[in-house]
Amino acid sequence: MRLKITREVDIPARYKLELYKRSPELGPRILFFSGGTALRKTSREIIRYTHNSVHLITPFDSGGSSAIIREAFSMPAVGDIRNRLMALADQSVKGNPEIYELFAHRLPKTHGRDKLRREIDAMAAGKHPLVRSVPDPMRKIIKNHLHQFLDAMPDDFDLKGASIGNLVLTAGYLANRRQLDPVIFIFSKLVQVCGVVRPTINKNLHLAIRLENGRTIVGQHRMTGKETAPIDSPVADIWLTDSLESEAPVTPSIRNKVKERIAGADLICYPPGSFYSSVVANLLPMGVGAAVAANACPKVYVPSTGCDPEARGLSVSEQIRILDHFLKRSGAPETTEVIDFVLLDTKNGDYPGGIDTRGIRAQGIEIIDYNLITRTSEPFIDERRLSEVLASLT
Repeated sequence: MRLKITREVDIPARYKLELYKRSPELGPRILFFSGGTALRKTSREIIRYTHNSVHLITPFDSGGSSAIIREAFSMPAVGDIRNRLMALADQSVKGNPEIYELFAHRLPKTHGRDKLRREIDAMAAGKHPLVRSVPDPMRKIIKNHLHQFLDAMPDDFDLKGASIGNLVLTAGYLANRRQLDPVIFIFSKLVQVCGVVRPTINKNLHLAIRLENGRTIVGQHRMTGKETAPIDSPVADIWLTDSLESEAPVTPSIRNKVKERIAGADLICYPPGSFYSSVVANLLPMGVGAAVAANACPKVYVPSTGCDPEARGLSVSEQIRILDHFLKRSGAPETTEVIDFVLLDTKNGDYPGGIDTRGIRAQGIEIIDYNLITRTSEPFIDERRLSEVLASLT
């Protein structure tokens, strides 16, 4: 398949991909507006072609053990950040598989308070087998962070189901004047993360939506259909608020560091994931749209296949229109293009709301129709094929 950008591009660009595989440390800066686990496999695959991908992650998760940490320490969610760091870690480095196993470990939900405390105390002391298997100096750093967490932990903190990785990152956040970047930097170096992971915004905020039936929902965990029943009406609007108890909108701005990451991207991708709580949520802070519009690189939307409760009834064309709306609301000038391509598999892909190719082209968007779904990946997008296409477009 040949595609015109400012030049003709083969998809997949075999020669280019081979060059990237030989020197991934020199690979392209592909920027993902991401959140959740939908991009985890693609993140593991993209490091074959580049160690310079940028992952801007939504820190608004308000469910599960993240909710307990956020309530106790009034902080952004770190679970999706931890997940992406480990997905991008170089697994060939000594100690990294052991750290991955430790960070992914969750304390049992069936154990009582005293038993859970004994297990976390054993980890902090270095006596737990998961910690003992981690080589120094990583083991000492992890032990120190667990001690710091235990010192800060409220007496009534519920450890059931707690992710060890989240507890370690929380300790680092508290020890670094409530900043996420320093602790992300430290652990990126320790496990040799092959890319850059940053929260889109370093603030303790929550998502709120208004449905077309007039109902307002506050809290990301209440809108994804995972911890509660799926939403019963299409989404009419989404915004940020500073509390689960408040519907009042807040309009934070992204930091200059995030603007620079967007400005330096060789390709910007709006990837698969929960449409509103993962993809659109990243576009809400002021400055995102302006930074995207100012970058002349290719910009591609990859809609999810299969059922997404948040995108009920939305065609791909309507999803593009919504992305464009929120990018303009966060600063993109009305006359600028913030999406150039949409990547589809019209033969094998299941897009429940339909595609509406005429509507897509009417918005000035070029369709890239490619065999993204394989027998081993169906009904989802194959991470290797997606990575090949994105790297080819740079």
